[in-house]
Amino acid sequence: MRFSSGVLTHLDPLPLEPQRVLITGTSGSGKSTLGRALARALHLPYTEMDALFHGPGWTPRPEFLADVTALVQQPAWVTEWQYHQVRPLLAANAQVLVWLDYPRSLVMWRVVKRTVKRWATSEELWNGNREQNLWRSFTKREGIVRWAWDTHPKTEKRVRALEASSPDLTIVRLRSPRQARVWLDGIAAGHELS
Repeated sequence: MRFSSGVLTHLDPLPLEPQRVLITGTSGSGKSTLGRALARALHLPYTEMDALFHGPGWTPRPEFLADVTALVQQPAWVTEWQYHQVRPLLAANAQVLVWLDYPRSLVMWRVVKRTVKRWATSEELWNGNREQNLWRSFTKREGIVRWAWDTHPKTEKRVRALEASSPDLTIVRLRSPRQARVWLDGIAAGHELS
């Protein structure tokens, strides 16, 4: 099944200068990295969704929904399209969805490498949280590596459903890191000229 011609590629110009942008993809695909870079290129504020969601001890923050509601009421933002309870709210307020549709093998390599590095260096993530149990990351259903494996095919289904229900939303499908770099370079160059 193919996407309609309404989904843009890395070579297609955007039909607007976006002010409200979502990034989607499997855990480990590079959503936050691209989000930060895109926000810099467009001079927009970036908010990391994981930082809003995770409280101390990996517990969900009770303010999460209120924080996301406040975020989407702002005139300009870049963030990730994740967490089922706020996906409809985010999508209803976005102008552009950038989909990192990378091969599962690449995503798994990235998420494993990132997880092992975070664990080995005891890197602080959000609100004091750290990767605590490397084995759990690989084997438990909620572990990030297993989560990335299990959820990889679900992203496409979500994007297809969103395309059907939100015809005014511009969707950009990037199928490799090279395509993402080409697309981001084009956005940055276009913004410098405007």
